[in-house]
Amino acid sequence: MSEYDLESSHGLHVAQTGPRQAPPLLLVHGSGASGAFWGPMAPILADHHRVIRVDLPGCGQSPPSPPYDVPAQAARLAAMLHDLGLGPVTAVGHSSGGYVATALAEQRPDLVRALALISTGPGPDAFLPQPVVLRALLAPPLGPLLWARRSDAMIRSGISATAARPVDLPDELVADVRRLSYRTLRTLLRRFDDYLTERSVPERLAALDVPVLVVFGAADPRWDPASAHRYDAVPTARVELLAGVGHLPLLEAPETTGRLLLDFTAPDR
Repeated sequence: MSEYDLESSHGLHVAQTGPRQAPPLLLVHGSGASGAFWGPMAPILADHHRVIRVDLPGCGQSPPSPPYDVPAQAARLAAMLHDLGLGPVTAVGHSSGGYVATALAEQRPDLVRALALISTGPGPDAFLPQPVVLRALLAPPLGPLLWARRSDAMIRSGISATAARPVDLPDELVADVRRLSYRTLRTLLRRFDDYLTERSVPERLAALDVPVLVVFGAADPRWDPASAHRYDAVPTARVELLAGVGHLPLLEAPETTGRLLLDFTAPDR
């Protein structure tokens, strides 16, 4: 698999793989992450799709660029797709990246043919008490101090704390997380909370006429796995629970998650 068109569009770092004329698949990462989180799944998807991985503002190789509210981030994605001459796409979001993908479909239904949400919590009451290492890194008063002094080992520990099985974390992924400032991360988390508090994701999806795939790890430590079934209220949604998988299906079970996406996007489905 070769990577091409490494570029910046509207201040967003973009990496593309797969046949240029294949159906486009837009991959949107979650809080504090980057497009590198999709690395293990990209080769699986790129055999059938033009895969677009983007670093959201202030994340990975995209420079800080407020505002960070979810509708503004979605508007940046729409402008990026316009620049690339792409659309409609299947938009895939991991965790809070699912909120940006959903907002894109809300704003520009002409650009989104289908939505896939992976480990995307449906509402604020589904959020679980977080692992100790994450609470220490993300919350005051220790957060700012630890964030400034975090080592690669601490970053790996923080990411792995949300998984239910061992994960292989590429150096590129760790380097991308290291670029993120504490201030930007805290702002992003607040803006995602604002979006979720305003209206739940199932409510938003029920108002859209778009096919939806929901993938949840049955052992997710960030979101109550049972909350995945709240998406059953969305007439166009299909819900899949992965046994023994935590919050990172794209790293913990990339082949299984990739097959689900390929089945979801198959022309004859």
